Amino acid sequence: MSKIKILLAEDETALGQIIKESLETRNFDVLLCENGEEALKIYKEENPELLVLDVMMPKKDGFTLAKEIRIENDEIPIIFLTAKSQSQDVVEGFTIGGNDYLKKPFSIEELIVRINNLLNRTKLQKTTEVIHINNYTFSLTKQTLRFENDEIVQLTHREAHLLFHLLNNRNKVLDRSLILKKLWGDDDFFNARSMDVFISKLRKKLKQDEAIQIINVRGFGYKMVY
Repeated sequence: MSKIKILLAEDETALGQIIKESLETRNFDVLLCENGEEALKIYKEENPELLVLDVMMPKKDGFTLAKEIRIENDEIPIIFLTAKSQSQDVVEGFTIGGNDYLKKPFSIEELIVRINNLLNRTKLQKTTEVIHINNYTFSLTKQTLRFENDEIVQLTHREAHLLFHLLNNRNKVLDRSLILKKLWGDDDFFNARSMDVFISKLRKKLKQDEAIQIINVRGFGYKMVY
């Protein structure tokens, strides 16, 4: 079984080596670079399956690198590593196409969990055209939902992706702040109220199957169970 190839761009040499060695013990193939220009070159040569990019790097920073990669590839998962704590930096990371954001210092175990979650999500998204939700069928690519043999219901882009993230975290709490930053760009009060509205819309569209529930976990987020 071939190893999953990860491109790691980190200019702190010691940290880069620690992450590389830790990931390699988990059977990943890690390509380590110390600046953005080198990372872009290796990305084009090696076709990695996931990117872990430090934001502050010499020659080309992580955000700039991600923007250039997203022009030709909008599917590869990207995790940003940064010492920055400003909320606008987090928002920028998600806005330009990042899938996750980890602030330094962080535990290697947390990074590995996030990597595996993104790889599983990408695998599901690529291999499953139709997802079965009990008596419903859901297509993320077509943004449709159908109950048994009823008419097909068209979902909005945001509804479809919110439902996909709920499904991908089935029986687990979907972090409210994280999904707001990814789908709305910011986790402020108004976007949070907007998300509540979208959750209500999804509940109505799934109400024909009483076994499906989207539970509000106060202070944390939402959990889909069925």
